[in-house]
Amino acid sequence: MVAIRSVLALLIGIALLIFLVTRTKIQAFPALILSAILIGLFSGLPADQTIHAVTKGFGDTLASIGIVIGLGCIMGKFLGKSGAIKRIALTILKKVGMKRADIVLGITGLLVSIPVFCDSGFVILSPLAKEFSRLTRKSMILMGGLLGMGLYLTHFLVPPTPGPLAVCGAFHIDVGLFIFFGLVLSVPLFLAAVFYFRWVAKKNPEIIPEMEKANFDQLSPRQRDTLQKIEERQKSGRELTREDLDVLLKDEDMPGAFLSFATLLVPIFLNLVSTVLETLKVTGPVKSFFSLVGSPVCSLFISVLMGAYLLCKNMKKDEALSLMESALTDGGLIIFVAGAGGALGGVISATGVGTLMAKGIVAAGLPAILVPLLVGTLLRFPQGSGTAAMVTGASILAPMLPTLGINPVIAGLALCSSAMCPSYMNDSYFWVVTRFSGFSEKTSLKTWTPATVLIPFISAVILIAANAIFF
Repeated sequence: MVAIRSVLALLIGIALLIFLVTRTKIQAFPALILSAILIGLFSGLPADQTIHAVTKGFGDTLASIGIVIGLGCIMGKFLGKSGAIKRIALTILKKVGMKRADIVLGITGLLVSIPVFCDSGFVILSPLAKEFSRLTRKSMILMGGLLGMGLYLTHFLVPPTPGPLAVCGAFHIDVGLFIFFGLVLSVPLFLAAVFYFRWVAKKNPEIIPEMEKANFDQLSPRQRDTLQKIEERQKSGRELTREDLDVLLKDEDMPGAFLSFATLLVPIFLNLVSTVLETLKVTGPVKSFFSLVGSPVCSLFISVLMGAYLLCKNMKKDEALSLMESALTDGGLIIFVAGAGGALGGVISATGVGTLMAKGIVAAGLPAILVPLLVGTLLRFPQGSGTAAMVTGASILAPMLPTLGINPVIAGLALCSSAMCPSYMNDSYFWVVTRFSGFSEKTSLKTWTPATVLIPFISAVILIAANAIFF
């Protein structure tokens, strides 16, 4: 009876949330908080426990991504104002060509999310996605969606991110082996994502971020002339060519390519070094140093300093402070909404509905390969946290693997890939992708959320086939 009540409370709360956000004047932040409170109360949690779960979920989410979002917004402003993002975008597009820009962006996400959390990676790379969108006139549904999915795939499938690492530990899988098979599985899933986002971008209204008027007014006359050349070429229906890019790189008043790339990649490199040292179990001063500077907070702060004192070295103090305050204004909304998503997940987690649903599936005696697939999804859907779903699912399934008779690597990949499904309003990453891509909530529910159902489904088909053929 308690389980049925909790499931009904969850379904009513999610339906109410979607209605409030898509059909009323209520903004996402209060809608998420209200839905979280109602789910807790309808599930039978006492009022004080419900409020505690709301505040704890909110605080835990901000503890993990709040500072990162704030610093990432500041870094993005410096990258954009200095012209560094345009330098990076034009340099890459000159090398790979316009038609493959979305694939390059998605592959960048795949690689970046191995050492860096997908939330942090999207904050860092979203200015690049917007610049690609502006230059190629391809919708952010394609650019932001494919970047988000590239980051998403390796976050769930490739250690050393905490979820896959916990699964390796619980299932006694060699980490190197899981990294290899996680990367192998990521390839067909990424290709499927390319086809999906290219298709869905054509089916929805185009979203191409335009330069803000305040930023345009601050451009030099030469920069404005260059921007006008780009717009004239695009309005005539002609894509930019490599020859155009050569002209733009020559005419535009931008920082050098090395400094531009370095400012963007320093946090990724430092985080990667820290992760490698942790994996190799290195100890001593070197490990301590990189544990500090390789943390998302410190590495992004280093990039902020590079932006302020190298990229924008000629900017006056008042202008730099104004730019940073503008960035924090933009980031505030994102932080509050992401935190509210965490609050919703915290309440649902406190009700225990996800674990109850997963145990019910295990007890139903389904075919072995379906058990980790369904457990991952049922743990992810209620609480929103993929990491929590993987960690909890691993603890539920580990004692059952000998009885189920399923290969641990297949079981681990099944659990991790199904824990991707779905990403919607109780997931902080949903809000990071939505806000930093310039989507409305409705757009994300129509484009991003279905992708996080489709890709795990394709993964399930691949794993079921592999299990039938090889095991």
